[in-house]
Amino acid sequence: MIRRTRHAAYQLRYHFVWVPKYRRKVLVGGIPERLTVLLSEKTEEMGGEIIDLTIQPDHVHLFCIFPLTLAPHQFMHGLKGYTAFMLRQEFPHLKSQLPNMWTRSYYVGTAGNVSAQTIQRYIDEQKGR
Repeated sequence: MIRRTRHAAYQLRYHFVWVPKYRRKVLVGGIPERLTVLLSEKTEEMGGEIIDLTIQPDHVHLFCIFPLTLAPHQFMHGLKGYTAFMLRQEFPHLKSQLPNMWTRSYYVGTAGNVSAQTIQRYIDEQKGR
């Protein structure tokens, strides 16, 4: 689905992966369900949409769309900050297990409807015109 702003049309989908501090397996019990709700709330608040979400005991995969007005680091800052605060408040044992909920690191990749090879071929074809 192509999204539009006043001056742009875009179809950027982001794949984020991040882990708890020390990659501890703390995303268990009721935490994954609550984390799902928190991520949905914050994503919607930031103008984004979750396409898919998988929470493993030691990492999170989020496939989503966010508006062009935000950079990927802004999504992560907002999502990780909000979820860390809320989870540590609602699950006090996390405070004693981890000095911080999440590491500062994360992975981000983008996906569209065409491959990098298709884009490169299109650009190469334009050179001959």
